[in-house]
Amino acid sequence: MFNNIRIVLSHTTHPGNIGAAARAMKTMGLRHLYLINPRHFPDPQADAMAAGADDVLRGAVVCGSIDEALHGVAFTVAMTARLRDISIEVKTPRAAAPLLLQQAAQQQAALLFGTEMSGLTNEEMGKAQVLVNIPANPDFSSLNLAAAVQVMGYELNAAAQNYVPDVPEIRPATHEQMEGLFAHLEKTLLEIGFFTTQNPARMMQRLRRLYARARPEPEEVNILRGILSVTTEYNARLKSRYQEEHPDVRQH
Repeated sequence: MFNNIRIVLSHTTHPGNIGAAARAMKTMGLRHLYLINPRHFPDPQADAMAAGADDVLRGAVVCGSIDEALHGVAFTVAMTARLRDISIEVKTPRAAAPLLLQQAAQQQAALLFGTEMSGLTNEEMGKAQVLVNIPANPDFSSLNLAAAVQVMGYELNAAAQNYVPDVPEIRPATHEQMEGLFAHLEKTLLEIGFFTTQNPARMMQRLRRLYARARPEPEEVNILRGILSVTTEYNARLKSRYQEEHPDVRQH
């Protein structure tokens, strides 16, 4: 299962934190490290802080975007110290670890960590199915990046000790399949005028949350996109017919 779990660090500022995170990963049996636009990497400070986890650093995959880092992933857990007004399901590390193991038993899964100063953006959060908040002192709740990786690694190991294989009956759509659906959905809603009285960004956040709970399968994603395609075609026919019947009316 751990072979199907990747640790994704987004826009890491200090190379030492990358090395320390790699060390935390190796002590917990995790080996797949993905880096989204790190400020400095490779770097001697990362090597120094890895302290024996050089193999994890050498195998790190540097990506230009979050979509590239999550390519092929079917289940993403996003870490945050801040609870948002619009968020996906929030769990503790102990509650999230068994879910992550269950998904990793059959598909690729990811643990997503944000930059040291501000964490993950709302857009990055929207790519996840579950949000995890590590319980901490409310007056000083921000953990060091490597410490957060260590906590999650420990909880995964603890959950693995009592894990009983229970392969889910469904195989959810992958990250790129869901992103294709969201792009298609947003385009269709724009074309049919749905966003006239709605905030597009906020509405898409809510729709992402809805589909994060539903976890559709690839076949279901195809059905939904088929519906969107028919909707677009029907809307275009209506516009064309209206223009033919009212040639003097300017269309907006």
